[in-house]
Amino acid sequence: MRQRCGEPWKRTGLLTGWFVMFAWISVASSQTVTVTGRVELVEATKRHKTESGSPSVVWLTPVSPPNSASAGAFLPSDPPPKLVQRNKSFVPHLLVVPVGSAVEFPNRDPFFHNVFSLFEGKRFDLGLYEAGSARLVHFDRPGISYIFCNIHPDMSAVVISLTARWYGISDASGQIRIPDVPYGRYTLHAWNEHALPEALQSVTREVTISPDTPSLGLVRLTANPEAAVAHKNKYGRDYDQPSPSSGIYPQQ
Repeated sequence: MRQRCGEPWKRTGLLTGWFVMFAWISVASSQTVTVTGRVELVEATKRHKTESGSPSVVWLTPVSPPNSASAGAFLPSDPPPKLVQRNKSFVPHLLVVPVGSAVEFPNRDPFFHNVFSLFEGKRFDLGLYEAGSARLVHFDRPGISYIFCNIHPDMSAVVISLTARWYGISDASGQIRIPDVPYGRYTLHAWNEHALPEALQSVTREVTISPDTPSLGLVRLTANPEAAVAHKNKYGRDYDQPSPSSGIYPQQ
């Protein structure tokens, strides 16, 4: 009898617990906002807005650690993202991934490639690999990796590996949108392939995200739209001209 009398109290306690949990989740979910902004490129010499067509990336890193290990976690995806080699190009040209991600590099061209990165971010050399094969690279540290092919100098790509998941990639008009950003203090970072290094440093700053300040405003980057990342081959030398007798270059 005691058990039967106690059951309603148990049910009431369970319902109360669920109500409290639901209320906590509702409050927690309301403490985020979609952050907006716009990136504008300005030519270094002419000092006017330029339309480079090159996407910009803006990301936010918390000034203080999140309250829990899972807050803001940016987790690798399964299956891993791909940077496909096709028509002597990398597709897509730009990838943003969590730190710890594996990125697959499949060769869909009918000839060899040799993908490498010896610049910022992850340093690697995949060696020669043939059509139809693929290689994996783990991006185990935050940073910007400029990626090239040791055979084809016009091939390039960029992988940006981040620790926090709050980032946005600009659209054709430069608009940025970063959803579900918790209120708090962050360091703002920006990147564009044509931006001058000092311009990227100059826009890095602390911002506060709150119901009253959901916008980053205008992020203006000084750029040279004609410039690309200057690079030599993986040996630090100028690229050789393809030799018709070389087995590396058939069907090009």
